Parts: sequence; C-alpha cells; structure tokens
Amino acid sequence: MLRRIEARIVNPLLGTRIPLPTYATDGAAAMDLRACLEEPLVLAPGQRALVKTGLAINMMDPGLVAIVASRSGLSLKHGIRVAQGIGVIDADYHGEIGVILANDGEQPFTIEPGERIAQLMFQPVVQVGLQFVDNFSTTTARGEGGFGSTGRL
Repeated sequence: MLRRIEARIVNPLLGTRIPLPTYATDGAAAMDLRACLEEPLVLAPGQRALVKTGLAINMMDPGLVAIVASRSGLSLKHGIRVAQGIGVIDADYHGEIGVILANDGEQPFTIEPGERIAQLMFQPVVQVGLQFVDNFSTTTARGEGGFGSTGRL
C-alpha cells in the first residue's frame, strides 16, 4: 500500500525561484533536495555547512523515517557529501530539513541557489527491544568469526 506524506513549504523561495523536490525518474527511490539559498555559498576544502532546503515534512506515521543521502555525482566529482554519512529525520521531527554538507575535495565548491545537494528517501522503521543474556542458544556456520571470517577482507 502506498503511503502519503504531507510536505510543507517553509521558505517562499521554494516553488518560486527554486524548484520543488522531485523524483528524477519513475524508478527513482529518492527525491532530490535543493539548496534553498538567497545567494551562492562557497564551501572551502575541509569545511562543513548546514544548507537549508526550504522543505518541512510532517510524517506523522511512526512507522517511517526519512533518510538524507549524498548525491553520488557531487561526491565523485567534487568531494561534496552529507557530513554525517546519512541524515536521519525521525517521524516526530517537524522542522525544516537542513543538510549538513562537507567538502572532502581539494578545491572550494560553490553551492548555487536551487542546486541539487542531497537525496531524500523514505523507509519503514522497526524498533528493536534489547535483552541481556548470558549466552546465545543457537550456533551458525560463522560462529563468533568477525571481520574477514567468511572470505577476503
């Protein structure tokens, strides 16, 4: 069953001077988030910045999470990535989405108003209860093997 998410525009630039977030193709798993800026922002090598998107979501469904991910082209070509790896937007967060971008490249990078800066994907959530035990009752082929225990590192 398709779930619907209510999205709100919280910046008047979004939808007027800056395009709304969209899915690039029918098969896209994530929509592109754009920089909702009045003017260009220069991100120096090694620098991080919070870039607003002008979009707030009201997910409301505690069974969902929104994930902010890097755009592969920006990462490969310019070293621009979501600073913390991915961003997690919990169902009970109701503010504007901001993306923390980091410049791992060797050159300054200019983020233009309306530039596609990240991707937004929605995923189901499972919360797990932790239970302390003295040992595990089942064994597996791997056993207690760690990194590299099933092949090459």
